[in-house]
Amino acid sequence: MGYVFLAGAIAAEVAATTAMKYSDGFSRLWPSLLTALGYAVAFLLLARTLRSVSIGSAYAIWSGVGTAAIALLGLALFGESLTVTKVAGIVLIVGGVVVLNLGGAAH
Repeated sequence: MGYVFLAGAIAAEVAATTAMKYSDGFSRLWPSLLTALGYAVAFLLLARTLRSVSIGSAYAIWSGVGTAAIALLGLALFGESLTVTKVAGIVLIVGGVVVLNLGGAAH
């Protein structure tokens, strides 16, 4: 069940970060409120995750998957460029999460 909470935490964090972009520096009410609500839900679900998943694994997955998802959403929604450097960074993040989990962070 911990990984279900973790997936929800990632989704909430990604939604909150995307809403933050739409908030225009917190000058627009509804995206600003969605940002605050999304981060509150993300941290609540991450806290629930930590009841059954090790902190090293949970945080590595949460931050890594969230970062990669935001990079892809930036590309899809906001027309941000995808450079070789960005691709390399995403690959390194995902690789780091895999290495942490294989190396015992999950145990």
